[in-house]
Amino acid sequence: MAVISVALAGRAYDVVIEEGLLEHLAEAAAPYLMGYGPQRPVPFVADTNTHRLFAAPVDAHLAAQGMAAEWFVVEPGEDAKSWAVLERLCDWLLALGVTRSDHVFALGGGVVGDLVGFACSVVKRGVGFVQLPTTLLAQVDSSVGGKTAINTRAGKNLIGAFHQPSLVLIDPRVLATLPPREMRAGYAEVLKYGLLGDAAFFAWLEANGDKVLAREPAALEHAIATSIAMKARIVAADERETLDQRALLNLGHTFGHALEAETGFSDRLLHGEAVAMGMVLAAKYSTRRGAISAADAARATAAIAAAGLPAHLPGLGLACDGAALVDHMRHDKKAEGRTLPFLLLRRLGEAHVARDVDLTDIAAFLDEELKG
Repeated sequence: MAVISVALAGRAYDVVIEEGLLEHLAEAAAPYLMGYGPQRPVPFVADTNTHRLFAAPVDAHLAAQGMAAEWFVVEPGEDAKSWAVLERLCDWLLALGVTRSDHVFALGGGVVGDLVGFACSVVKRGVGFVQLPTTLLAQVDSSVGGKTAINTRAGKNLIGAFHQPSLVLIDPRVLATLPPREMRAGYAEVLKYGLLGDAAFFAWLEANGDKVLAREPAALEHAIATSIAMKARIVAADERETLDQRALLNLGHTFGHALEAETGFSDRLLHGEAVAMGMVLAAKYSTRRGAISAADAARATAAIAAAGLPAHLPGLGLACDGAALVDHMRHDKKAEGRTLPFLLLRRLGEAHVARDVDLTDIAAFLDEELKG
């Protein structure tokens, strides 16, 4: 068991990591279940997959504690992060009579967490929520830090708010139900923490990544706890990304979001897969700028490829050129006026924000990479 505090100015919340945590949810989340009972159900939001897998045991557990759950179920995938679904969720919460002292429970991956967090940020100007992430990607990244959002025609996560959860409960055991591809996609974000700020952790992953992907309990808990501890430190120092510290968490994301946009934000390329390829490109572009050696870029690429993640741009089968990918980048929410900050590497284990990147050079670099 591990407990990590996310210490923010004037407030803090815990991230609890424990095998079997979902089986004693009422005890773990007791302060956030006050006011609920048989006649006033606990609001849970899940997608159809997590509802199918976990609703029955959650219902049975709460019933044994004299409580009941009421479920709002969405379809899996990014389409759930829409204005239409947000409106339905907000109306559902209001119909349940949710108050500002209540808490909504988000059981699922990053899509569910983002949707619930944003809904709770606007309903009655702020309702509490508890994150119960069920994917590795959500456990190590999106469930912690308070970034919530929905998607629009203009792009991904462009409408949102910073709204921190009151508690994050992580049960690594639920990852047993995760398909291998989703597990690998989440592991990309674990690798990200090593590359951006912890060379020793990156080396540990090189040696133990297969154990993490095989879901060996000790290795998995260490990977999750180390990742969250780093994110907690960064979020505490720069909650709203007004400094360059929280921006470091975007390593691989500028390239990755462009790849996601080009593939239609679809299952053709999962978010973690896009970030993995984005980190390869960030490492190679860092070499192009003379910041890291070709050997270091190759080492980063090898670790990503060894996990079964995309590490060769032509392998994605994109029908575009570098300029088209750069055009996607211009719509990135991290754009600043006419410039776009890039997360690059000074060395393995040390990322930095570069604001002097020429987008014409990025397009030329991508053209070279697309040709292989």
